[in-house]
Amino acid sequence: MNLRIGYGIDVHRLEKGIPLFLGGVQVESELGAVGHSDADVLLHAICDALLGAANLRDIGYHFSDTDPQFKGIDSKILLERVMTLVREKGYSVVNIDSTIIMERPKLNPHIPAMQEVIANILRVDMDAVSIKASTHEKVDSFGESRAVKAYAACLLTK
Repeated sequence: MNLRIGYGIDVHRLEKGIPLFLGGVQVESELGAVGHSDADVLLHAICDALLGAANLRDIGYHFSDTDPQFKGIDSKILLERVMTLVREKGYSVVNIDSTIIMERPKLNPHIPAMQEVIANILRVDMDAVSIKASTHEKVDSFGESRAVKAYAACLLTK
């Protein structure tokens, strides 16, 4: 069996008056992530994990933040395009494990919806998509609600 492991990370600054998207779901929050696309750190980290596992470079290589065609793009579209590239190399997803680092709002109520969105795009069972939420205990830019970060790992099989 040909297995590949990938790892991804993404960080975005938080500001008032911007919608917050995480895992393809809009989360009610007074702060939103700033970025060229919709700044969904979880989907971006998953994209990088998948691309890395398939040896397809990184999200910035495929979807440059200087390219106007990606301005404001829904990150679910980016994840769909990444999965097309991964499938073209003959791989499918075994599982995803991820963590979002954010002080507030509390994310646990939103995790099942995020899992459903991601599982549908990846064509896997929801049980294959693990999403955890953590804080930085009010320490540094993440703990002070100035930024959001996500980590993701994936396992692919050929």
